[in-house]
Amino acid sequence: MKKIALSLLAVMVFAACSQKAPFNYRGLPFTLTMTQFTDSMLARGFAVDSAASDSGRTLVFAKAGERYRVLAAYKQDKVQAVQETYSLSTNDSTRQLWQQLRDGLEKDLEAWPDCPILKDDHKVANFDASDGIISVILENTYRPTLTVRYLVKNEKK
Repeated sequence: MKKIALSLLAVMVFAACSQKAPFNYRGLPFTLTMTQFTDSMLARGFAVDSAASDSGRTLVFAKAGERYRVLAAYKQDKVQAVQETYSLSTNDSTRQLWQQLRDGLEKDLEAWPDCPILKDDHKVANFDASDGIISVILENTYRPTLTVRYLVKNEKK
């Protein structure tokens, strides 16, 4: 009886440890409703930019002192995608930040990215993270543009 109890306990511990964390944006899981997500962003000091937001589809968040703005797309009060758009002044600074973000995600996710485009002025790194995809995109064509997209994988029904 003691062996059965210990084996059941071992199976429960293994199951608890093997569960992956839910796909999240900077600690905010995509399982939150859009209202909860908005409240969490407001608690972090961001404000809703109502002029840039599209009611019923997207909200744009901005915070003084941050180098990026956050666009959150939702459908029926469920977060579908989040995109950070960085505003930097030079191509060199965007290249350097792209590399830092890529390296940070590689370390955090313990995964190599798929890099379909890897040129000096246009780079894309896609990370497959549990139930979502994270893309770090650099486009230095006419002005420096760096975005990080968090996209929920389509649920199969």
